[in-house]
Amino acid sequence: MKVVVGMSGGVDSSVAALLLKRQGFEVVGLFMKNWEDDDSDEYCSTRQDLIDAAAAADVIGIELEAVNFAAEYKDRVFADFLREYAAGRTPNPDVLCNAEIKFKAFLDHAMRLGAAKIATGHYARLDTVAGRHRLLRGADGAKDQSYFLHRLTQEQLARVMFPVGELKKAEVRRMALEARLANHAKKDSTGICFIGERPFGEFLNRYLPKVPGVMVDDRGRTVGEHIGLAFYTIGQRKGIGLGGAGEPWYVAAKDLPANKLIVVQGHDHPLLMKRALAADETSWIAGAPPAERSEHTAKTRYRQADAPCTLSRVLESEIRVDFAAPQWAVTPGQSVVLYDGEACLGGGVIT
Repeated sequence: MKVVVGMSGGVDSSVAALLLKRQGFEVVGLFMKNWEDDDSDEYCSTRQDLIDAAAAADVIGIELEAVNFAAEYKDRVFADFLREYAAGRTPNPDVLCNAEIKFKAFLDHAMRLGAAKIATGHYARLDTVAGRHRLLRGADGAKDQSYFLHRLTQEQLARVMFPVGELKKAEVRRMALEARLANHAKKDSTGICFIGERPFGEFLNRYLPKVPGVMVDDRGRTVGEHIGLAFYTIGQRKGIGLGGAGEPWYVAAKDLPANKLIVVQGHDHPLLMKRALAADETSWIAGAPPAERSEHTAKTRYRQADAPCTLSRVLESEIRVDFAAPQWAVTPGQSVVLYDGEACLGGGVIT
């Protein structure tokens, strides 16, 4: 059976290809180039990543094809990213990239190459119950990436393999070392290529104008000036520019019509704590939402422990989620993702 593996140049996708090759599949590597605007500068590692992917493919003994999805990425992911920031929200482009590029444009391309399935280096698992595919957390709880995959459909999951999903990261690195893959110790990529390690505000300012306004505290008193609401996110502490006596300042809310940034002092200020949220653009792994009033756990950001919750309202593409305990810095634009034990159910974009 022919399997096309998305190879990023990192250790996870390289070991995914290695495992499939050892299992007897006909394996082809595919390197995706998703960004072109300034990939020659110090922040984007596309060229080195391609070299690393080619070196790994050579050791494994498989072909590697490079394909350019930059136009699709700009249309389907980056345009949405800018729209969300301009509207004062904080999007998660990795979620959209998985839904639109890795499991749509890449999947379509792989099918044209005659593949039966595609595989990636994501830390997630799959099983099938009563003919329905379930997306499960990766065995390595610290690396589980099901949060980023919650928009995948039954049709997509039917064609996907996650070879490293049953492994811990340390095991993946050990396998790579034993197989003499040069990227066995390569550090994990952080964030998205088009931003890289550069100062985020500087990047955003190339595409969105700064629209200064006032910063006010929880009593409406002016305490400073902001450079533009798009350049801040809920829960932000660094880069606000407020010092002085008392506890640190945090971004608590945005008043878009008045162009005001609301800031508060103290990590656990009431304005930073929310017991409920609304979300839209919902997507469910099973193809239909869970029952109203059903109890689950949820994450409102990737690096977060699961929080017990109730799905208190389910409309066509909207939900309301009530939490047993207040949640810190719930951020419009981020994804709320629901779980039933090990199974990722799906989720939506926090409004």
